[in-house]
Amino acid sequence: MRTWFTPWGWTYRPVSVVGFVLVALAAIFCVQVFVAIDRHSHSVSDTLYGIYPFVVPTLIVLHWIASKTAGTA
Repeated sequence: MRTWFTPWGWTYRPVSVVGFVLVALAAIFCVQVFVAIDRHSHSVSDTLYGIYPFVVPTLIVLHWIASKTAGTA
């Protein structure tokens, strides 16, 4: 069993290189989406509505991967 993450409160903390790479890729993607959407938004709500369909699924998939590859605390 591979251990990429460990339970940390309500979420998971990366403990291997693969875990850190996954978190970094998710963060880079979310920042890129934010910058691209915010560039053309007219208000805060436009930005939030624009990034929601990209950021939330990304974080859900990251959490799912972390839960499946987590070791015991």
